[in-house]
Amino acid sequence: MIRVEEKTLGLIVNPVAGLGGRVGLKGSDGAEIQRKALELGAIPQAHNRTVQALEVLKSMRDRLEVITYPGEMGEDAAREGGFEPRVIGTIKPGETTPEDTKKAALEMQRLNVDLLLFAGGDGTARDICNAVVQSLPVLGIPAGVKIHSAVFGTSPRSAGDLAASYLAGKVSRLRESEVMDIDEEAFRQGILSARLYGYLRIPFRRRLVQSLKAASSAGEETSQRAIAAEVGDGMEDDYLYIIGPGTTTRAIASHVGLTKTLLGVDVVKRGELVAIDASESQLLELLQGAKAKIVVTPIGGQGYIFGRGNQQISPEVIRRVGKDNIIVVSTAEKVNSLGGRPLRVDTGDRLLDEMLSGYIRVVVGYNEHTVYKVAC
Repeated sequence: MIRVEEKTLGLIVNPVAGLGGRVGLKGSDGAEIQRKALELGAIPQAHNRTVQALEVLKSMRDRLEVITYPGEMGEDAAREGGFEPRVIGTIKPGETTPEDTKKAALEMQRLNVDLLLFAGGDGTARDICNAVVQSLPVLGIPAGVKIHSAVFGTSPRSAGDLAASYLAGKVSRLRESEVMDIDEEAFRQGILSARLYGYLRIPFRRRLVQSLKAASSAGEETSQRAIAAEVGDGMEDDYLYIIGPGTTTRAIASHVGLTKTLLGVDVVKRGELVAIDASESQLLELLQGAKAKIVVTPIGGQGYIFGRGNQQISPEVIRRVGKDNIIVVSTAEKVNSLGGRPLRVDTGDRLLDEMLSGYIRVVVGYNEHTVYKVAC
């Protein structure tokens, strides 16, 4: 058991974070998008991901006071995670807003918590940055659709592990890390426009914190065409090809004469697009009685192949397709940019993440492959 002096942990949960992911809305910002996501059958993910992080902290609960907001903004997750939290503030259940997040963060600042742990995505990180700037240590539990910022653990459990180590004094280093966000409306139109909003101070241990998302460089186009020829020429007529977001995967569609959405999940069979910008439910419907392969490319600088920006390819979709039918494609430049860090999976399903971990073949060129480690 970790033994520490009495510490306080501030906890904020954005209950709608990640709501638009599996239904293909590419974000959850704004009441209208949240309403639409729920109408499409979206299931909130932030609560469960917070509980996963808090489970790592249970061993120190006798010396840790959790301070949080009511109900869905932290209290529910704290209790399910094994804590008896101190609840402050008020909310309107089912109607929380960014202003609630900011008010909660300011209260945590006033109470001088030792660490502010929050669950959300880039929008939540931006709200907290606007409220507290760098006045206290902060760490994010990844629960959003688009997570470009470098203030999050690599997974919920990694966030919990790092929080526990920091509160126990085993990690003392704090790093100024970037808070990024994008224009979601432009993102839904296939345009990626990211902006630096500021910095937060986070506990830092390299293997537990995700890196800033990096864009592909113009020099990668030749490699992408080679990869596209390798994968495109090998497509089999009796398989569905579920093709994830990215410029490298888009090049594959172009090679076979199709126009792919840059930031969506499309499905190809026999050289034809059978689904454009598909949701999880559409993918599951197409998979009924069908053989399929999934084609994904890692996020530059971060290495995620599942769980960031492609949540439509859900745990159930991956299980139906099977690990042996996953094709990972990446330019050598993108692989090298990881600096030896593994590719990552964070699907929200721990058993699946463990099953996907290990080593996987990565297509890096025409008739060129490498074997690379995958971690959760």
